[in-house]
Amino acid sequence: MVSNDRDNHTPISSVTEEEPKLLIYSRRAFSFFTGIFLIAILFIFPLYYRDYYFDILNVKYRFYYISVLAMATCVLVTAIVLLVVDLVQFNGRYTVRFFSHFTPKNIRKTFTVPDVAMACFLLVATISTLLSDYLYEAFWGNEGRFTGLFLLLVYGISFYIISKLFRFKSWFLDIFLAASMLVCLFGITDFFQMNLLHFKDNISPKQYSIFTSTLGNINTYTAFVSLTIGVSSVLFASEKKVWKCIWYYVSLMTALFAIITGQSDNAYLALLALFGLLPLYMFRSWSGIKRYAVILASFFSVIQIIDWISQAMAGRVLKIEGIFSVLVRFSGLAYIVIALWVLVGVLYLSKYTLKKQEIEVGKWPRRAWAILIVVVIAAGIFVLYDANVAGNGERYGALKSYVVIDDEWGTHRGYIWRLGIENYKEFSPIHKIFGYGPDTFGIITVNNNYYEMVNRYNEIFDSAHNEYLQYFVTIGPFGLAAYLVLLVSSVLRMIKKAGDNPYVVATAFAVVCYGAQAFVNINLPIATPVMWTLLMMGLAGCRDTDENRREP
Repeated sequence: MVSNDRDNHTPISSVTEEEPKLLIYSRRAFSFFTGIFLIAILFIFPLYYRDYYFDILNVKYRFYYISVLAMATCVLVTAIVLLVVDLVQFNGRYTVRFFSHFTPKNIRKTFTVPDVAMACFLLVATISTLLSDYLYEAFWGNEGRFTGLFLLLVYGISFYIISKLFRFKSWFLDIFLAASMLVCLFGITDFFQMNLLHFKDNISPKQYSIFTSTLGNINTYTAFVSLTIGVSSVLFASEKKVWKCIWYYVSLMTALFAIITGQSDNAYLALLALFGLLPLYMFRSWSGIKRYAVILASFFSVIQIIDWISQAMAGRVLKIEGIFSVLVRFSGLAYIVIALWVLVGVLYLSKYTLKKQEIEVGKWPRRAWAILIVVVIAAGIFVLYDANVAGNGERYGALKSYVVIDDEWGTHRGYIWRLGIENYKEFSPIHKIFGYGPDTFGIITVNNNYYEMVNRYNEIFDSAHNEYLQYFVTIGPFGLAAYLVLLVSSVLRMIKKAGDNPYVVATAFAVVCYGAQAFVNINLPIATPVMWTLLMMGLAGCRDTDENRREP
């Protein structure tokens, strides 16, 4: 009888040894598939192209969704195999454990605020699509920029896979920065009109200044570089190893040079967000304060260097225009640069530098900076009120075109925003709640404003040029609210749960910089997938703070 029992049942010692292997193998398999996907999106995707700028949107779009679907297929097949193994060898013990996470008792531990916000965002987008008068176009986004329900669902699939299965590793951000450096360097060579990759061989010379690098339009380029600046600034400000610190500083300086020479005014919103919010993270120690001073001094130095280059190589480089031209023409720029570097020298030669240990400075620097942020925001609101409502725009001189928001503001963005709001007012009650359907802004304007757009600007505007207004009009206020909660809760969670891991914080600041420039930019499946991927990585790093400490 004893012999028969041994033949029919797995020995206890064997079960104890085999059970952990199933979990180990599953983690390794999921980490492998998610890792391959991240390499594809963070390194290959930004550099990938086929027919230069002529099909750049289509090519990037296909590359992204095929990558996501391939990863999802591999994960699903692996999960099925593991399920079968679990049922055969362990009587479904781990399957039961997995589904127990979704019981009413454990559901709050399983789903975080970003998880719920993402689910709500996708649910509202789905309802919006089903209620749309243009269901096919709303699903595929083919009458806009391919950001229809299909792409949003693809974002959702990758969101839950990466945030739940990826094992956070810092080197993924390093390969992202490596690819970013190539993107930025190609953009910088375009500023010098070198055309190294021959992207501009067959486009009109009039368009040379509005297309750059491997990403297309300068606004899309700015959106991508803003992610690079968010990551590299935090890592430089936090890094203690000399060689890594140098790498992150070079990355940051290259990105700053690229974003300025890219000449999209969208950049200043990303930079304002970075320089405004970074001290709230860095002003915890004297080391952070000193690094912030270096970043600030370096930024103005880059502007000064670009000014010198523009003067010395006039005619051989693209002309600097927009808000950065105002900074370049400022007569006191050189004095600001000198004063900031003197400040850096004073900070590094202070008595605190002689101490080896990290010196905490308490909460007062961050509180003081928070008060300064409130004052600046209040001043900004007053300026906008004074220039637009009170009609005193003339008193702001060269900045008038930036503070007076009319139809011509921001290369007709004021006009586009007005069209979007006026069209929304005419929606039926159900469309006011759920929008007109994802990425149907172009259908709305063509149906209602075609002749006005063509007669006035000889253009058709198929996007709101404001990601938040775009979502408001196309998927309604609830869809926009879910998206905003997703972004804000994700950033707060990353900063709160990061512990001493600056790599997680770096992904949070990348999202912040992207979110700032999105107020005046288009959501395209060229730069936006990278933002989503960095956000997912950051949330993955929050799953278990103790297991995701900074790597040595």
